Amino acid sequence: MKWVVRAVTVLLVLCLGLAGALIYRLETEPSDQVTSAEPPGVAIGKFSPRAAKLLAPPVSFADQSGKTATLADFRGDVVLVNLWATWCAPCIKEMPSLARLQAKLGDLKVLAISEDRQAATVVPPFIQKNRIEGLAIYLDPKNDVDHALAVGGLPTSFLIDRDGRIVGELEGAAEWDSPAMVSLIEGYLKG
Repeated sequence: MKWVVRAVTVLLVLCLGLAGALIYRLETEPSDQVTSAEPPGVAIGKFSPRAAKLLAPPVSFADQSGKTATLADFRGDVVLVNLWATWCAPCIKEMPSLARLQAKLGDLKVLAISEDRQAATVVPPFIQKNRIEGLAIYLDPKNDVDHALAVGGLPTSFLIDRDGRIVGELEGAAEWDSPAMVSLIEGYLKG
């Protein structure tokens, strides 16, 4: 008889534990409700214009010489912020197209911001080895830009208008110098 009481007690404890875990999970799951005018997510590999153009956050990063810059420093220009890392294969694949885009659209400022933790030591040899030329390379070893823009993965790019507002973003790699992408960005340069 004692073993029956113990077995029932064990089953009861397990059931209560499972019920508690389910309740906890339901309470911590993200809500399906969208509370902003923004779509619930950005389509991977596709430029997503923003309905609500929010001001770019006041976040800082550094150039390769260590000089600090902020997104506000580029007000008056259309800016493409590309967050990347040396260990990210899709990032590496899209970098030549970013350089070609910069060469093609001189009015556009492409900021390639490395999110590598040891950026000061790994980025310069990476750039030299891969012969990346014509891009403004910046370093963000503390991932301040990544966090301020709530980035889900690398590469991720943000297009910022002349007034410093984020007008769209693209998560994943892209062929930045493709005719469709050039045409899209030219529209923002003219506007």
